[in-house]
Order: sequence, then C-alpha cells, then structure tokens
Amino acid sequence: MISRIDLRGDALPEGGALRDLLPRADFDVTAALEKVRPICEDVHHRGDAALIDYAERFDGVRLSEVRVPARALADALAGLDAEVRAALEESIRRARLVHREQRRSTKVTQVVPGGTVAEKWVPVDRVGLYAPGGLSVYPSSVIMNVVPAQEAGVASVALASPPQSAFGGLPHPTILAACALLGIDEVYAAGGAQAVAMFAYGTESCQPANMVTGPGNIWVAAAKRYFTGRIGIDTEAGPTEIAVLADDTADPVHVAADLISQAEHDPLAAAVLVTDSAELADAVDKELAGQVAASKHVDDRIVPALAGRQSAIVLVESLEDGLKVVDAYGAEHLEIQTRDAAAVADRVRNAGAIFVGAYAPVSLGDYCAGSNHVLPTGGCACHSSGLSVQSFLRGIHIVDYSREALADVAHHVVTLAEAEDLPAHGAAVKARFGWKVPNK
Repeated sequence: MISRIDLRGDALPEGGALRDLLPRADFDVTAALEKVRPICEDVHHRGDAALIDYAERFDGVRLSEVRVPARALADALAGLDAEVRAALEESIRRARLVHREQRRSTKVTQVVPGGTVAEKWVPVDRVGLYAPGGLSVYPSSVIMNVVPAQEAGVASVALASPPQSAFGGLPHPTILAACALLGIDEVYAAGGAQAVAMFAYGTESCQPANMVTGPGNIWVAAAKRYFTGRIGIDTEAGPTEIAVLADDTADPVHVAADLISQAEHDPLAAAVLVTDSAELADAVDKELAGQVAASKHVDDRIVPALAGRQSAIVLVESLEDGLKVVDAYGAEHLEIQTRDAAAVADRVRNAGAIFVGAYAPVSLGDYCAGSNHVLPTGGCACHSSGLSVQSFLRGIHIVDYSREALADVAHHVVTLAEAEDLPAHGAAVKARFGWKVPNK
C-alpha cells in the first residue's frame, strides 16, 4: 500500500540531492496560474455578476447575492449541535491563549545620545480569509485564520467559503456558525480563485483587502501567486503532509493511525514515516492494512494518498540520519516518536509544527492544542512559518535624530553616499549644516 525508500548503508547526500530522493506530491501551481488568470480578470471587470456565474459553473448553484445575510449566520449558530459548539468554543479559547502571547510591542533603541530608532507594529487594515469547502468542511480553519487576525488587531475581517448547493447556495452551516461564534459578520459565498480575486480587486458587495490568508486547493494557491504584490498572502498552501520520525520505541498502532489521519484529507496528501527500525516499518505496514480497511474515505482519499508518490516509509541507518532526512523534507506536520522525544524535537530545524511524543498527535494540533494549523507545505518550512499574529502585523521603523546626533555621523553618511556615487544623498545631509559637514 505504501512504498519504501531505503537510505541505509551509503552516506546520505547533502542539500538538494537529499531532497530529490524524498517523496513529494505533484502540485504545479505554475500550470494552474494560466487557468486562473481569466477567472481573476473576469471578477475584476464584472464583479459580483462574475462570482454568481462561477458559483453556478463550479458549485452547481445560482446565487441571488454573494454576501451571506446576517440572519443565515444567526440561524446556523442556533442550529449548531451542542457538542460541536462546545468543541469549537474550546478550540477558540485555546487558540486565543496561544496567539495572544504572540502580540508585539513597540521597542525603542537609543543608538546614540539624541538618536533613536523605534519599531512599532501595525496590523494590516483589512484581511480576507478563506475557508475551504471541497472534499471536507473546515470550521477549524475559520478559527485558525480569524483568531490570529483578531489578536493582531485587524480592524476589518471578512471570510469567504464556497457556496453549497445542499444549503441553498450558502456556505456550510458549520462554517457560518464558527463565524458567528467569532463575531465575523461579513461572510461571502465564494470559492476558489474567484474568491481570492474578490478580495484582491473588490466588487460591488465586497471591499478589497490588503491580505488574503487560508488554505485551499491548487486554484486558490495559483490565485494567491497571481495577486502577490497586490495583496499580501500567507502561503501557497499545497496538499497536507505528515512526517513521523520514529525509532523502535514507537507504537506502530499510533504511527499507522497518524499517517491515515492525514491521508484522509485528500488523494494528494502526503504520509511519510522516517525510521531506523525495519521492525517498526514492517509493523506499521501491517497496521496500515487493518486500520485502512476499517476507515472511511478509503478508496477516494486514503488509499490513493498512501499509495501515491508523495507517501513512503523511509528507512535510515540511524536517528542522526533520520534528523537529516526530516530537515531536508521540511514537513508541514512533524511527529517525533522516539526515545527522549523532546530533546530530538529540539534539534529539528525545518518543520511547520512539531508534535512531541506519543500523546501529541497532529489531530490535536488540527483542533485543540492552541497552535495554528495553517502551516507551510511542499518543503517551504525551510524558509516560512505558519500563520500567527505576526502574519498580520507590519513592523515600521521610526527614526528620530537630533541635530547633534546627525552631526556626529554626518561625515560617514556623506562618505558612503559618495562611495555609491549618489552625491545627492550626501547633499541632503550637508544642506542641514550650511553645506559644510562637521569634521569628526
């Protein structure tokens, strides 16, 4: 069901050569870019009318309006199952605890007497958040996007989620209920690239946003790339990934269950086990067969995901080699199921989020750990972070120098300006001192 890659025996290659040996899903955003371009420009020119037409074309429902009425949000919350509501409220509470601690305050550095540089943090004015609604519905993603934006102090927050024909063209009621719990009353029935275009350009019913965040399919990722520069984005999210670094102390029942938990997202989902124990690999293989048979979404998601080129059991010579492999892979989610798991986790450099030990499965992070589950995929964890309060903040330097402080460094400024053949830069300083720079 799942392939094996044997990296034992020979010395592991370095850098890109090692990355090329590891499994990864095909996810060609560049090819998708040309397909979303006309959709995005159609929304630019026709606004809500284009969104309504695309809802009929892609979602099978003809909308009368794109914005979700306030009454629909209230009704969705009123009709929410009590246990689901309690779980969402606890997820929100824990997420707020973690993200509130990420807030930043202004820092002032005195560089010299009379000369300071301060850095203040300012939230973006308006964000558009995207909650998927394709193979599955993700109210948890509503929480993971809204909470950090709110804790950052973003004044205007709007959310889009695909219209559902089963609910009269509204987004899924659990999505709407999550919005109501979070106090989000600006919600749009729009999906895919057209939703990103709505936030980027604005329409008759939706004001343009400064930033768009949230996971989605390849069309959402391609639209984010199309609008990079016009709007800020979090990441071009690809298919979800789990990597498990495990030794012979790991429980194969846990490992197999965790691999399946990500495989059920999507046929392109990646499930990777890295281990120095052939015995564990064999036991996990056996467990996968039994647990998959007892699962839901077997033929359309789990089996294609586990059997795809993006998933594998990777055998390594030692735990040291395993650490090199997981750092080269840069997983969205990385579980450490080894002896002294916390110490091993501390040595990992590249991962979206790290889950330590037998009792911190990725599922916990998806819902109720307090961490954020909007994370870099496709190896981007080597240079990017998951969604956080910082994602919605901009650092602005404030430079405040007195005449005396500028005089003290003026000759250096002039010297560097002349070295770069930019004499007007130096002249801007000289003008403040009667065109004669003080000697130092």
